[in-house]
Order: sequence, then structure tokens, then C-alpha cells
Amino acid sequence: MNETTPRAAPILSVRDLSIDARTPGGLKRILDSVGFDIAVGETLCLAGESGSGKSVTSLAIMGLLPKASLRVTAGEIRLGDTDLLRLPEKAMRRVRGGDIAMIFQEPMTSLNPVMSIGTQLVEAIREHQDALAENAQAVARRMLDAVHIADPARRMTQYPHELSGGMRQRVMIAMALSCQPKVLIADEPTTALDVTVQAQILKLMRELKHEFGTSILMITHDMGVVAEMADRVVIMQNGRTVEQGDVIDIFHRPVAAYTRELLSAAPRLGTYAGTDEPPRVSAAAPRPPLPRPVLEVTDLTVTYGGRTGWFGRDTEQQATVKGISFRLEAGRTLGLVGESGSGKSTTGKAVLGLIPFKGSVRIDGQEISGLSARAMQPIRRAAQMIFQDPYASLDPRMNVGAAVAEPLVIHGIGNASDRRDRVAALLKRVGLTADAAERYPHEFSGGQRQRICIARALALEPKLIVADESVAALDVSVRARVLDLMLELQEQMGLAYLFISHDMAVIEKMAHVVAVMRGGELVEMGSRRTVFQEQRDDYTRALIGAVPIPDPTVYRRA
Repeated sequence: MNETTPRAAPILSVRDLSIDARTPGGLKRILDSVGFDIAVGETLCLAGESGSGKSVTSLAIMGLLPKASLRVTAGEIRLGDTDLLRLPEKAMRRVRGGDIAMIFQEPMTSLNPVMSIGTQLVEAIREHQDALAENAQAVARRMLDAVHIADPARRMTQYPHELSGGMRQRVMIAMALSCQPKVLIADEPTTALDVTVQAQILKLMRELKHEFGTSILMITHDMGVVAEMADRVVIMQNGRTVEQGDVIDIFHRPVAAYTRELLSAAPRLGTYAGTDEPPRVSAAAPRPPLPRPVLEVTDLTVTYGGRTGWFGRDTEQQATVKGISFRLEAGRTLGLVGESGSGKSTTGKAVLGLIPFKGSVRIDGQEISGLSARAMQPIRRAAQMIFQDPYASLDPRMNVGAAVAEPLVIHGIGNASDRRDRVAALLKRVGLTADAAERYPHEFSGGQRQRICIARALALEPKLIVADESVAALDVSVRARVLDLMLELQEQMGLAYLFISHDMAVIEKMAHVVAVMRGGELVEMGSRRTVFQEQRDDYTRALIGAVPIPDPTVYRRA
């Protein structure tokens, strides 16, 4: 289908929508003449990077724009024959959650932590259906059953923290669909989920769309999700629509340069099939191997509990990492992959001595087991960490120069002038200018902040870097640039990476050796070629099979 093919009358129309933001310098246009239609039973994806205007568009449709800072200056939003922008707030409240429902990116922050799941579901049902409490309870249980949550009666008595991330997102879907809305808006509904859970949620949304006849507006920067879910696609950049059309046309016959850039940056599993080495991105000559590994881990075990708990009772001791062993050489990457709760991040913290552990960990030949914080300080020069959220990793009150120089200050390296020169060189190395040192974290994009964190990790010239989901929060094109930067630094400096991720496509690009974790154990480990092409474990096959493929013809025929 293309844009000239006749389509059913739209259930939702956005026409020439423009939004201004109030800033200290005056009004700033952040959404400029955006328009699209969604037909009954259709899935339309808004795709683009952070700051493109996707979420602002969805908030405008829901009537949830913060009035103090954002205002609609032009356009209309029509649900059928009703212009939502002209509705009084009381009437809009009936539409919101009734005719149009929304699923947000992070279910834990969307659910009330002090109210049970059942109470929150019943509240939404009674608000929009005028149902009696008993009837609302029955509807709530049916909806939990519809989203494949086992034992719905028991789950209704539980609280959000007692459910996994995937189950919380299923609850949000159940709540959104409980009033059988005409339009469901899903704002990055799977970004925070593991790849296998993401596959389950996407399948569930497709099933429920057909069952309830709901139209879906899906917002995402993941082109694999777009390929799997969309009937039609709107590509957004800097608050404007740059291209829109049928999903197959967009993927196979893109017109806009930005669309082509997004598609080329989307990771594709199998791109590096048949090789054991990551792609080379610099002209640096390979470094000769060191006589010993940078990291040796033997029988690593991490347990929680076992100490006296509330009211004098002993809590049960549980092992989250169960006797795992591996080694990592200079200039090589061990990709540690698995779902949330598998023990990946715990392993990363343990090998840096950030949490207690049993077993042996040797960094650059030195055993760290049992060392005090003071004794660990010299070893920290050899091993550093890059965390998932760069904004949370940087002190908002410190300028970038001070943040990057902080490790040098702690270890007493150089004087103030030396450190300024070193910071400027580090910022240049990660692709930033020296004047970035005078600015603060909030003045940078997510990708730039992660580059700052990499510069800080390099300040002490480490031999080992533990990267814990270090690109998970980044847009696809920014992620590609940061990964290439990390590969370039590895080639130039001989860095060893323990690269922790749940994204199999990222692991395929970065890793020399892949270790798959489940339930605190290594279920499979081998070269990249072996793990990706000759998997021995069913769990590894499930992880690889769940990765969205950025090609709509895989999911449907043209």
C-alpha cells in the first residue's frame, strides 16, 4: 500500500499541530505543523530520536501538556468528529482513559506503589464505565486474564513492587484496555524490557488489537519494533514530520536522508555472522597480547540475606551469582548477556569489588578478594565502570571539567594545570570540544553525556572497563556512534571490556567472547561465532530468536 491507496475514514486525525515552549529567551517552537491520520484498527508508529517531538505529540493528544511551559499554538486534534483541543477539561477527562488510553514507558513510575493492582484497575474501570464495585472487580480479573497474567485473583491483591517489569507492563496494558478505548497510545512501551519480555508484550498488543479492534499509536526509536508492529510510519525529526507512509515503503524505499540514516543505524543481528572479531574502526595496529589476563574470575559467588532481619528473624540466604568463572585479555571484549535478574550487573559490581563476594577475582594479576577500601584504591586505577544512565552518573552541580578530573584529584595525579590539560585531551578523544569542560551535564544530549562518562572512565588510563548497559538508554544512531567510539578506544589503547547488555545485536557487534547468564549461572560461553551460530542452550536460542528484525517483510508479505 502507498499514500495514494484509499484508506478507511480516520478515527484520529492530527492536523498542522504546532506547540511552543516557554523559555527564558521567549517562546520556542518545538513542534511544527505535524499531521497524520490513524484508521480504525490500524497501528501507526511515530519514529525518531529523542527530542524529535514524538512524546510531546502524544501528550497533546491526551490533553496532558504542562500548561505552565507548553502550549498549542495551531492545529487541531480530532477524535472522529470531536476536536479535542476545544473540549473543556471535564469533558476531556471522560475521553482520557475512556476513548483514548495511554501506556507509558516505565510501568513502575506509572503505577501507584501504595495501592494494590486490583484497586488501581477497579478505580480506572469505575471512573470510565460507571460500574458497580463487584462488576468492576470481575472486569479487572478478566482483563488480567486477557493479558495472560496467571492467577489474576491473587495478582489483584499484590503491589507493583511484587511484580516483574514485564508483568507490570501487562497490568498497564490491562488498565488501558479495560474501558475498550478507540485509540491506544503506547509511548516506548518496551524500551525498559528484556528482549524476550519485549517480544511477549509486542505479541500481546497485536493479539489485543485484533480482539478489541483498537487503533494503536506507537511511539518508539527502535526500528525493529517499528518493522514488527506498524502498518504505517511517521518519521519525525526536530519537531517536524520528515516522511510518512506504508511501513514497507518506508523501510525499502525511504525518501528522506534522515530516514535512511535511522535505518542504516539500526542494529541487525547477523551483520557480523561468520567472524570472531568486532569490526575495526581505526587504523591503529593491533597491540601484542600481555603475558597475563587483565581479569581472572574463578568460582565467583554473590549471596544476599542470611543476616538477622526484622523482629529478629533470619532472612533466607540466596545466591544471585553462583560460582561462575571466566577470564578476559587486554584488547578484547567479553559480552555478558541475559535477562533482568540473571546476575549480569551483580557480576559487574563484584569484579570491581563494589559488593561482597566469595571466590577469586584478579585484576591485572592482583587478587582483590578481602581487600579493604583503602587497599583497593591503587587497583581502581586499572579498572573503571561506565553505568547505564549517564545523567544519573554525573553530579548535576559539577561542571564537566570537574567531573572528568575527579578521579585524577582522588588519586593525587598532577597539579591543577596538568589536570586541565588532561581533561581537555580526554574530551577531545571522545569527540567533544575543550570548552565542554565549562558546561554542566543538563546542557548535553544523552549521547554526549555518555561520552563524558567514557572520558571520566579513561582519566586514570585503566586496562579494564566494565560497561553496564552503557548504551541501552541511547537513540539508535547515537548508540551506533558511541559503540564505534568504544571500539576505536579499544583498538588504540588495548582496553579490555566486560560489556554487560541484554541486547543481542549490540553484543554481536562488540564481543570477542560471549557469556550467557540465567539465574546467576553461565549457561553458555564461547566465541562470538560459536554462540551466535551454533547455540547449544535453548535459552540462548530464545534470546536470539526474540530480537526484533528491522525489516517489515519478515513479519508480513508485501
